[in-house]
Amino acid sequence: MRIDYEIIGERLKKARQERGFSQVYLSEILDVSEVYLSRIEKGRAKISLTRLVQICEILDVSISEIIEGVSVTSKEYIYKDFIDILEQCTPEKRKLIYHMAVLVCNVKN
Repeated sequence: MRIDYEIIGERLKKARQERGFSQVYLSEILDVSEVYLSRIEKGRAKISLTRLVQICEILDVSISEIIEGVSVTSKEYIYKDFIDILEQCTPEKRKLIYHMAVLVCNVKN
């Protein structure tokens, strides 16, 4: 499995900006240089798991949101992935998937 540090960096930057934090402010909290934080956000520096956890806690964002792009606590969890799959299917396959989904939803547990 390849880790895409560029996407992770973009998501961290977006989360930082959504919190209204500047790079200077976040780098001070993390006790790292602004240059290092900039390199993380651009995907030019490999971030350790420990540092990623620390940043996620400060930004109040889940690690799954940063790594996978979705929050497992979100109601929209896997919707995007499902839509991406459907978009790759022919209309006939979409109809088949729809009918299968209806059957699964109607099964009583």
